Amino acid sequence: MKFWFCVLVLVLCSGVNCFSLDREAFAITNYDLRVRVEPDQQRMGVRGKITLRNDSAQPQKTAVLQISSSLDWRSVKAAGNLLQYVTQPYTSDIDHTGALSEAIVSLPDAVAPGASVELEIGYEGVIVQDGTRLTRIGAPEDAAAGSDWDQISTKFTGVRGVGYVAWYPIATNSANLSEQNSLFETLNRWKSREAAAHMQIVLESPVDATGLAQLAVCNSESTRSVTKQGISQAECSYAVLGMSVPAFVMGDFKTFDRQDISVNYLAGDDVAAGVYADAAEKAEPLISDWFGHPREKAITADLPNSDASPFESGSLLLTPLTNTDAQLAGLAAAHQLTHAAFDSPRPWINEGLAHFAQALYLEQLKGRQAALDYMGLHRSVFMELEKQTSAADFSQSSTRSLIQTTSEEFYRSKAMYVWWMLREIVGDSALKKALAQYRPDQDKDPHYMPRLIEAQTQHDLDWFFNDWVYHDRGLPDFKVDSAFSRKMPNGFYILTFTVDNLGTAGAEVPLAVTFEGGEFNKRVEVQAKSKAVVRVEISGVPDEITVNDGSVPESDTSNNTFTVPVPEVDK
Repeated sequence: MKFWFCVLVLVLCSGVNCFSLDREAFAITNYDLRVRVEPDQQRMGVRGKITLRNDSAQPQKTAVLQISSSLDWRSVKAAGNLLQYVTQPYTSDIDHTGALSEAIVSLPDAVAPGASVELEIGYEGVIVQDGTRLTRIGAPEDAAAGSDWDQISTKFTGVRGVGYVAWYPIATNSANLSEQNSLFETLNRWKSREAAAHMQIVLESPVDATGLAQLAVCNSESTRSVTKQGISQAECSYAVLGMSVPAFVMGDFKTFDRQDISVNYLAGDDVAAGVYADAAEKAEPLISDWFGHPREKAITADLPNSDASPFESGSLLLTPLTNTDAQLAGLAAAHQLTHAAFDSPRPWINEGLAHFAQALYLEQLKGRQAALDYMGLHRSVFMELEKQTSAADFSQSSTRSLIQTTSEEFYRSKAMYVWWMLREIVGDSALKKALAQYRPDQDKDPHYMPRLIEAQTQHDLDWFFNDWVYHDRGLPDFKVDSAFSRKMPNGFYILTFTVDNLGTAGAEVPLAVTFEGGEFNKRVEVQAKSKAVVRVEISGVPDEITVNDGSVPESDTSNNTFTVPVPEVDK
């Protein structure tokens, strides 16, 4: 019977290319998996249960389950009974191999919209380093290896989840790296559908001949490790997945264990690990002052390839520790500790604040200009995206807004600027109070965080959130349109000038007036396509006006400086 069912499904799929399948009909709301890792064979075997919820508007009799193409399905059951299914390869760059092993499962009964079904599953196979998805779009092999370093091996095991390796079941449409934002859009749809999912995994691996087990680290809320009858077990529990990508590493790690961070390092990297642990301790008071004391311990684990790309998920950071210097370690630790202290389901808050914390760290370490220089490195990335956007796109900009964007350049780098600008508008104290009142479980509305901030200040911030958060209005473009000055009988000078915002977003921008003997600083709010008249009194001959010190991202900075004409004299 199963043979004829498989033949039928294959015929149907070949006839319509399975286009009728609704791959994203189901969300997986619960995982309870036992993962057996065999480093000697580079293999893993998984058995367990998953719960599928029908998120579509129609009853569903067929479910699609996907794992990495290097893994093979062994069984799918419901209520102890084997279910009929057929497998096929499915091209998708959501996995490092560039393909998925897809099981098309016939469910015992149609699942109504909103209803759930529990399945028992089994699959196994190898996970070796594979950069196929990158090399086939032209990436050099060494660059692909540095990016897709996931593998199981005797020396080091590191496996990241969906978006890197589908080592647990997923259900998504295809993602293609050659199609602009396809991968990020597919990935973020899946993450948002699984945001409230629960996961419990037990990692098992044999101890070596000496009876020692490799240290296993997960990016879960809780991890407990035990050794039983020659098998090392690490239990990892995720109360909710949120934006986390479940990942685990195993290796012959040694550990620097500090109060708020655990730094796990490989042989030869003890000095670098110490530098990182020290930098984290120095950054912690700043992070606690802004975001509260870390709720959980941050975990760092060493990567053996010095060219490997770092990976973060929650408060876990996987990064090469070789040649770590104190400043870079402090930046990474500030980011990591912020995630350990503050959590939000919204990427522009969660990642934006972690990047904002890095700017704060540099400001504390080297001053304001160092922070602005660092932010400037991020500005060029999202500015290119803004330049590609037409006026028509800005008029429909809610889909590109910070609250909806799937672009990392926006919810990381642009959001960092948004938090910095908010800080300068409302002040440190007000912003810290708003952050202290934030509760991720109460964030059901995009206006929740803005309301917390507005409650701490007398400023009207509707215009700001409309231009920078709820919509993508583009960027401002400031210039001094005109200026004249007059010497008063008392020897002081009255300088009057007009600041023009040629751009499509408003901002409160800093101004600096240099004059004979000093400098005068002021902030002024200039709405999009508007002007503001500024009048200041200074004690010397005005020389130059500079609008914006780099703290506000704008589309053109070549017109920010204006030379003041020779002043008139009152008679």
